[in-house]
Amino acid sequence: MSTFTQTLNPTPFGFFDDDVDFAKDANSIVTFVKRKLGDDILSVELTKKQIWACFEESVLEYGSQINEYQTKSQLSNLMGMSTGSNIEQKYSHETLDFMLRLAEPYAQDAGIGGSYNTMSGSIILTGSQQDYDIYSDLKDANGGLIFSSSLNNNGSGRMKILEVYHYSPQAAYRFFDTTSAINYLSNEFSFESFTPETVFYVLPVFEDVLRAGQMDLSNRVRRSNYSYRTQGTKIRIFPSPSSNLNGKKMWLRVGFEADPFNPAYNDASIYGVSTPANIPYGNISYKVINSMGRQWVYEYALALSKELLGLVRSKFSTVPIPGGDLQLDGSTLVTQGREDADKLKTELRELLDGLTYDKMLEGEAAKSESLKTILKNIPVPMGKCIIVG
Repeated sequence: MSTFTQTLNPTPFGFFDDDVDFAKDANSIVTFVKRKLGDDILSVELTKKQIWACFEESVLEYGSQINEYQTKSQLSNLMGMSTGSNIEQKYSHETLDFMLRLAEPYAQDAGIGGSYNTMSGSIILTGSQQDYDIYSDLKDANGGLIFSSSLNNNGSGRMKILEVYHYSPQAAYRFFDTTSAINYLSNEFSFESFTPETVFYVLPVFEDVLRAGQMDLSNRVRRSNYSYRTQGTKIRIFPSPSSNLNGKKMWLRVGFEADPFNPAYNDASIYGVSTPANIPYGNISYKVINSMGRQWVYEYALALSKELLGLVRSKFSTVPIPGGDLQLDGSTLVTQGREDADKLKTELRELLDGLTYDKMLEGEAAKSESLKTILKNIPVPMGKCIIVG
């Protein structure tokens, strides 16, 4: 009787044919399946290769379920990484790259970051002229049109005004100077030093943040004598520029419509992992599957074999025998096999869904709260106490 290793192409795909543990269990799975299906009483019409095919499929299904679980737990950390190497059986470190990438467009519009270049240019003002076209009037330092010279920046023809620079009268600057002592909350907390000419101030941190916001507000609103409105390709200046502004330059910072696949730098991550379909998970080696996993594999292989046997027997509803006909149970075996397989997959999915990193984190948080509750109810011996939190 030929064994697994002595058989040419024993499984359809051959993923595990060189795995010693798989080859060893393959010989045993034949006996297991046939005895569970009643071979000692009635011959089981399955060949070894058919049973080995079910065995291979069960290992592949188990690996697929495990990889799906890993995808649910780690997808945000895997996005953008290279698809060229296998990462199964690896425990990745958490990263913030996914969240930072989602935040980039907000930083881009705020002018504090992003993945796309912005340009500065100027428009030469004309007295009494309020409307200017940023596509035909906005120029760079060399006099070239920003639109024409920068069109190839990301392949888009749409231009957006991000900021308009302006200057304020010195008198207004002095009046709204945020370094004036009148703006310090710390006047109530001043202390004299050992030298009478020096005064120290105790400043809360939030005061610096508020003062920075006040400076920005005064720059953009209270110190400004001018305003503007954009619509279509035009920018309108309010109030109408006076004649003494002839030839003066108004500077703007603009950007082009972002192309998500062509940032300003060479970003190889756009060719990396983008969906669960191209995560570089390979087949899990049978030798690394523990006893719990192998038991699931045995049961799933039995369910597949039962369904396959039912399909074979369904080809003949009856078999003539001396004195009558033998009724075959093909349809019953197909139904039972599929129900058993669905039940096994459902149980495995429920187990893995409860063990995703998010669920584990929730469980640890619940345990922490329960432990605090328990410790609070522990009697305090000998005048000592346990302080938690």
